[in-house]
Amino acid sequence: MSSGLYDLHKKDFDKTLDLTKLRPYGDTMNDGKVQLSFTLPVKDDERGEEAARQMAKAMGLEDVNVAFHNPLDQEFTMYVVYGSCVHAIDYTAIQVQTVEEETMSMEEVDAYIKENIGRKVVIVGASTGTDAHTVGIDAVMNRKGFAGHYGLERYEMVEALNMGSQVPNEVFVQKAVEMNADVLLVSQTVTQKDVHIQNLTELIELLEAENLRDRFVVCCGGARITHELAKELGYDAGFGAGKFAEDVATFAVTEMVKRGVK
Repeated sequence: MSSGLYDLHKKDFDKTLDLTKLRPYGDTMNDGKVQLSFTLPVKDDERGEEAARQMAKAMGLEDVNVAFHNPLDQEFTMYVVYGSCVHAIDYTAIQVQTVEEETMSMEEVDAYIKENIGRKVVIVGASTGTDAHTVGIDAVMNRKGFAGHYGLERYEMVEALNMGSQVPNEVFVQKAVEMNADVLLVSQTVTQKDVHIQNLTELIELLEAENLRDRFVVCCGGARITHELAKELGYDAGFGAGKFAEDVATFAVTEMVKRGVK
């Protein structure tokens, strides 16, 4: 019996993969299977379920199944739907802006600073503007770090100041100047109505108005931050989910050396 099941599996499983026509993978290659969850401002009834099904079809899904629905309030319902995506993308044509430096360990960063800069690198970080979250900036800067990755406060050759959350950009810049900082780190967690774009843009505009932009290596990070977005907003680098202190430190110190900072 087991041999028969194995043969059936081999027969049904499509091992072909065309990266120029890439689709999601669920049970078999190229089947396009995806799961979506979303909320609609409608009652939890048959009409609302059909609305969710039609919404998923409008997104380009076929064979849609509303697997779960739950009322959040009398007029709001959350849906989980399954379906097959009919769209495909050309993976081979994708080009992404990314930080290209090979990440060094904490010890390697310290050694690099000693050899190439010869003094402690001063890094000031904060969640600026209205952002009240510190989880991101704490993960990068606090001594204990996150998930086994030590924060910048633990680095021997880094003087790190974490200013916390809801720091006005003016205060952030003032402190950076006062400490003669080399690197500015900005964390943005709140993204509703693109408030993170507003906060990040405001900082760069402030630095430029004060003729301070070229004085610092300026980096930003957060769940919705990409390197491409950061560059568009005027930052030197951006770090999203899955990046740690060593990623930020590697870029910052190598960028300083490229600029001839001593």
